Formats: sequence, structure tokens, C-alpha cells
Amino acid sequence: MLDHIKVIQTFNPHPSKPTLVLPKGACDAHVHVFGPRAVFAFDPERQSTPQDAPKDLLFKWHKQMGIERCVIVQSMVHALDNRVVEDAIKAGAGNYLGVALLSAHVSDAELERLAGIGFRGVRFNFMKHLGGASGEAGVQRLKDIIALTQRLKAVGMHLQVHFESSLIHELSKSFAQSAVPVVIDHMARVDSKLGEHHEDFSALVELLHNPLFHVKVSGIDRIDQSVPFDDPARPYFRGIALARKLVESFPDQCVWGSDWPHPNHTHIPDDGVLVQALEHIATKATLMQKILVDNPQRLYGFK
Repeated sequence: MLDHIKVIQTFNPHPSKPTLVLPKGACDAHVHVFGPRAVFAFDPERQSTPQDAPKDLLFKWHKQMGIERCVIVQSMVHALDNRVVEDAIKAGAGNYLGVALLSAHVSDAELERLAGIGFRGVRFNFMKHLGGASGEAGVQRLKDIIALTQRLKAVGMHLQVHFESSLIHELSKSFAQSAVPVVIDHMARVDSKLGEHHEDFSALVELLHNPLFHVKVSGIDRIDQSVPFDDPARPYFRGIALARKLVESFPDQCVWGSDWPHPNHTHIPDDGVLVQALEHIATKATLMQKILVDNPQRLYGFK
């Protein structure tokens, strides 16, 4: 049990107010909810104990930023117990949908149930700090995940994957066998300091030439960790540059997410700064409409 470990602050309770006005129906396609722990217990095997970040705070923050729709991604803080996301979906009145964490051997009945209440995808982690399997066990896990996509197709769900950037080279071939769309988290966690010509980012670009793949231009603060900022006038400018490259090159395959409340991070970002950065990621109104409204609508199917 980790209940004795210090509770970690993961979000800024007083984010700045962006001047950017988001388009009607704007979607934040990647957030989490934590607890409240008194209602939704944290996983006893979790790596850390974040402060509660319940749905009410999420709804309040979205209203402040002008975000009307959202996709809540189940977190390892709650492991495979997706009830905390179910609860938030129900409270979101159709404007909040979910992505679950599940075993690759989940039953068809459970997949159908989750799809029926608003889950649109299943996420699998390949991050070392989240226990991503390696060796023979990893190979078998990957085969099981690809086999699962046939059953995801039957219920209208997609596959979401989160992996360390160096793994893109060995995972790409397997993901290309998916029977459903594949959504790549946080720009494949590339290192923005290495630039757009680095082999990892180049592999991501190559992958996106296949329309099966989509990417979340989230995590500019994760792939660009120059804090204090190298250029205070342009926070996360390296991460923004890579996100802009993806949006301009693949405008129909990108969605944006804030990643609130920022678990397992090096610092606590200002969410107002992350929203304001959208004006530099999608520099035309047509691109902003695509990544915040049209693409999420097509991928997640909001009512």
C-alpha cells in the first residue's frame, strides 16, 4: 500500500486565462480524473499518489477555458477499474466520453457494455514507468492486443497506444495490423530538442501517411521540458513546432488534448498556457476547427 506516501500535486488550481477563443464544440481529447479517493479507491500497486482531481474540478476548468467536449482516459492510478471514468461520463450529459484501460482478454459482454455507456477506445501503455512488458511476454502481449482489435471493431471502439519514442520503430509494424483506427498519445513522446529530423519523429511522420493512424498533439509540455523556459516569451516552443508540423502535414488525423491533471510529470504546467499555445499549433481557423471539433467528432462520435 502507498497510502503513507506523500500526496503529489499535479495541476495548477489557478491557471491563467487564455485570450484565445476556442471554436464552438471544442474538444479536449485527453484528460484523466483521479478520485475522489474516498469514493473511487486508488490502485494499491500504483507508482505514486496524486492529489484528487475529480470530475467537478475538470468540468469547472473546461468551462473556464471554453472547452465543451472531452475524452477522459482511464489512468493507471485507478488501474483497470474504470468506474471513475464511467461516473464522469454519466455526469457529462453526452459531452464527455471515455477511453478505458482493460485486459486484452476482456469479455465481449464487457466491451459491449462500455461502448454502450460512452467508451470509445481502449488504451495500452508501453511505457517503462507504467510496467510495459518486454521480451517474450511483451511480444505475446502485443499479439493479444492486435487480436483484440477485431473485437473492438465489432463494438465501434479504437485502439489508443502510449509508448516511449524509441519503441516506435519496433511497434509500428504490429500496430499497422490493427483492425481499427490507432490513436498515438502525446506525439509518440518524442524529444523535441532533437528536432523534426530525428529518426523517432521521422518514423511518426512516416506512420501517419497510413490513414489508419491518428495522433494526439498533446504533451507539448512533456516533449519540451525546458523549465524554466529557454525562451520565456515562447514557452514550449520546441514542442509547439513539432505539433504544428503534424497538424499542417496531417490535418485530418490530429486531435488535441490538455493531459490535465498532468500525472508523472517533471513540473506542473499552466493549463491556460497550454490552451493559448493552440494559436501557434493550428495557425489557421480551418486547422483549429479540424483538430478541436471535426476530427474529434469523427473519431469519437459525440451525439
